[in-house]
Amino acid sequence: MDTKIYLERRRELRRSIADGAILLLGLNEAPRNYLANPYPFRQDSHLLYYTGINLPDVALLILPDGKEFFYGSGDDIDTIVWTGPHPSVADTAASAGLAHSDDISRLKDQLDNLVSFGLKINYLPPYRIEQALKLSVYLNLPIPKVAGGASPKLVQAVARQRSIKSADEVAEIEDALSVTAAMYQAALQNTRPGKLESEIAGLMQGLALAKNREQAFLPIVSIHGEVLHNNYYGNTMRDGDLLLIDSGVESPHWYASDITRTFPVSGSFTEQQKGIYQVVLNAQLAVIAAASPRVSNRDLHFIAARAIADGLKDLGLMRGDMVEAVRAGAHALFFPHGIGHMLGLDVHDMEDLGDVVGYPPDEKRSTQFGLGFLRLARRLEPGFVITNEPGVYFVPPLIDLWESEKKHEVFINYEEARRYRGFGGIRIEDDLLITADGCRVLGPAIPKTIRDIELSMKG
Repeated sequence: MDTKIYLERRRELRRSIADGAILLLGLNEAPRNYLANPYPFRQDSHLLYYTGINLPDVALLILPDGKEFFYGSGDDIDTIVWTGPHPSVADTAASAGLAHSDDISRLKDQLDNLVSFGLKINYLPPYRIEQALKLSVYLNLPIPKVAGGASPKLVQAVARQRSIKSADEVAEIEDALSVTAAMYQAALQNTRPGKLESEIAGLMQGLALAKNREQAFLPIVSIHGEVLHNNYYGNTMRDGDLLLIDSGVESPHWYASDITRTFPVSGSFTEQQKGIYQVVLNAQLAVIAAASPRVSNRDLHFIAARAIADGLKDLGLMRGDMVEAVRAGAHALFFPHGIGHMLGLDVHDMEDLGDVVGYPPDEKRSTQFGLGFLRLARRLEPGFVITNEPGVYFVPPLIDLWESEKKHEVFINYEEARRYRGFGGIRIEDDLLITADGCRVLGPAIPKTIRDIELSMKG
């Protein structure tokens, strides 16, 4: 992205915080099992948003007068021998339009000096222990007080700014989706009985790697789609199984894509599978039709929940008044999560900042099962990018528990639900841009109707 974008983002952030300095602390490499064998490095998304610098052991400090300092680590000869030379700290800073730079070892002295003059240091809540430890040292705070010392004003300012995606950001997400679409096309054409889940997972990740793209999150490629976050790939796919894939990659500037599709391993859905699949697809399409600045994401969640409940009633799995069933939360036996979340530099965008991103100040998360997992409830705004991912799942332990408790038995036909043990789960997910008068499904079309999926698998 153009350097001017990062300059303007920082200026806007500075205008939002009336007092004190702003400190954005970067991440260090995380060792996988010893220091010289780290996990693939990916910088903190807030630091990426304001600088575009994807290097470890860096920090950004913005003073009340707008003066900016970038702190980083220079190369020593040992580093150069093992990993090659890197741009100097000053050159790295200049790439983000930062005129002042220094070695990270001098950051504490600068902070001590600012604090000695009574200046407040605004920082975001740490989500890694090493961040908390560094903040403890830099700000002379006991570790238990670090999280509580984070600046609510800075959290709110960052959340407000990053929630609205610019045209450049949307283009990045669509770039990631173009690669993701190719990955799903390959999965459709290669899924068949007798293969391991890992073969499809490897094929998809190999295509991403060939495009020099990182995974946006650990992919789900599983015939046990009833397990919402299932990252095991060791099962052999059999005739009659459904394969649920939830996957996405990052763009060149680290923006995420997030897509889910569910395929019949045999290439053709059974009649039972078609029934449930169409229920989920109808819910997903209802959300697309309703998504706009006129509604909240909570409204979209209940539109999907009602569509699922009505569809399951038609199939004999639910009964009674579906308005009351959804109000009571009975549908959550089959749809136990929220309709979606924000998407951007994080696949669950800014979730490290807590519910300030997804909920207005006067609204708390529900304690109701299922609804409590709704990550985004607030009114939608033009420029939001959100996921739309309804699903229906048959989770045997959950069915057994609710049936033993006679929970919502006025609304749930447990005898019929038992017929679906071993069915798995179906989820369909797209990424939506909220526009002034509705929404737009981002990226290339990825097959999702029953007909299009079956034709793609035959082709």
